[in-house]
Amino acid sequence: MRLAKYLAHSGVASRRRAEELVAAGRVRVGGEVERDPARDVVHESGVKVDGRPVSPEPREVWMLNKPAGVVSTAREPGRRRAVTDLVASERRLYPVGRLDAESTGLILLTNDGELANRLTHPRYEVPRTYRTRLRRAPTEADLGRLRAGVELEDGQTAPAHVRRVSPRVLELTIREGRNRQVRRMAEAIGNEVVSLTRVAFGPLKLGELGEGEARRLRSAELRRLWKDARH
Repeated sequence: MRLAKYLAHSGVASRRRAEELVAAGRVRVGGEVERDPARDVVHESGVKVDGRPVSPEPREVWMLNKPAGVVSTAREPGRRRAVTDLVASERRLYPVGRLDAESTGLILLTNDGELANRLTHPRYEVPRTYRTRLRRAPTEADLGRLRAGVELEDGQTAPAHVRRVSPRVLELTIREGRNRQVRRMAEAIGNEVVSLTRVAFGPLKLGELGEGEARRLRSAELRRLWKDARH
């Protein structure tokens, strides 16, 4: 297995981040610094990152219904709880993408760096669906702007699928994943998000999973998730 893929499968980082670790000289193979991420290695090769031995571990993917106030990080230096605190796993799990602290809903956690990278990379356009309540009822013209794409400070958004649930509640499906994108899209049409919940990620739906609850994905769900991630 190539070194970068080996590191990703060991839960160290995504494949891209693993390549950066190798380039920085932080990875040793058999006691020697290795700077070629394509080098073939096996468990017996003695791979270490920052002096710590690493080896592939069984891969897990969990879905969590994130409550408000919980941060989307693997570890939180302050007092707030992190999403990893809510998952009953002994693996070194990392969130797939982020939900800001005040947002709620479906977030995935995994130790599979390759899957995490595919699910979040813009190239694969994995859809994410959000339900949001706005400060004011948007007009049909506002919805048209969201569907066509609105201009943000980091460029125009791709067209979104938008469905009105009630006068002030919308369901939006986007395929990008920019920082606080839905909130900024609302601001771009002169409105403001009051609440925001992610209700779907790729083929996965939040469903009846209770707030603060997590469960490990089933094999069939993983197959569908990989199918979306390969598009």
